[in-house]
Amino acid sequence: MSGIYIHIPFCKQACHYCDFHFSTSVKKKSQLVDMLCRELVLRKNELNSAEIQTIYFGGGTPSLLSEEELGSLFDTIYQNFEVSENPEITLEANPDDLSEENLKILSQSPVNRLSIGVQSFFEEDLRLMNRAHNSEEALGSLKLAKKYFENISIDLIYGIPGQSNEQWKQNLQKTLELDIPHVSSYALTVEPKTALEKFIEKGKIKAVDDEQYRQQFEILVSTLTSNGFEHYEFSNFGKSGYHSRNNMAYWMGKPYLGIGPSAHSFDGSSRKWNISNNSLYIKSLEKDQIPQETEELTTTDKYNEFVMTRLRTKFGVNLKDIEDNFGQKYAEHFLTYTSEFLQNGLMKNVMGSFHITQKGKFLSDGIASELFYIN
Repeated sequence: MSGIYIHIPFCKQACHYCDFHFSTSVKKKSQLVDMLCRELVLRKNELNSAEIQTIYFGGGTPSLLSEEELGSLFDTIYQNFEVSENPEITLEANPDDLSEENLKILSQSPVNRLSIGVQSFFEEDLRLMNRAHNSEEALGSLKLAKKYFENISIDLIYGIPGQSNEQWKQNLQKTLELDIPHVSSYALTVEPKTALEKFIEKGKIKAVDDEQYRQQFEILVSTLTSNGFEHYEFSNFGKSGYHSRNNMAYWMGKPYLGIGPSAHSFDGSSRKWNISNNSLYIKSLEKDQIPQETEELTTTDKYNEFVMTRLRTKFGVNLKDIEDNFGQKYAEHFLTYTSEFLQNGLMKNVMGSFHITQKGKFLSDGIASELFYIN
């Protein structure tokens, strides 16, 4: 199983919390799409003719693509790659882009899954984050999308300064009432050099509260799991048949090709990442040069990534997989450092498969880092 990720680096405006690579100027959008197609052709052999089972348009804001631009990308993919009969094809979209006309166009394309960046149904939250849509558009886009798509995911953010637990519950309740089958939910993170960080430093916005994070995460888990969702990865919840195949492939270490400025790729033994600059990306591809760097992963790198990603999922870490893939030394290290977490109830061992418990879920990244092998 292999996948293709395509990064669309354009947005109408900058969200205050975002540190992804994007531009608010779309003057070079058509030209950049041409270069995305060129990169796809130049790199078509990197996956060794493996069948493509997932295609993911991320960003940025992929819903800014025109029908023609999206069509040219699909034409290039299907002409140069072996795509499975039933691929999962996801397009990230902002509510303000999802008019009925645009939804009709998308429904007639190969796209079969929408990931809609609602973040919150409350106007004050959306203004604080500088989202391009309002609460009415958030609700309306989902109602419209359900007319044209069955497989819909919604993004929600918790831990927003000033957001009460009751408001957070109302966000989740609206999601349940709309019968959305998949939820990706993330804590609002203060990333370096973002507008949010500057506003907090200047006292314009109060600092994000750790206790608010914890309480709202627990509300998230209890609300969704009691309403038919499986908590299959730390930030992801899906009803039966609606788990993200694209995301699962990342967490299970499957190879994927990352196309576009700032996009990352993985082939099982190395990682590559493209330059995070639209103009330089275009200039390089015009010369048939791919502006990227490569990192060869050591056995220790692979072990650490394996522990980090698997512990976040419902599958946990299987001790035999560590022995088979990395050797006895790493298995012994893992056993030694899990003992404390097993004793204090933050982890459990189920027939050689190690999982984070409900008590430890909010601490999962910290637990994983304690299990890393340090050379």
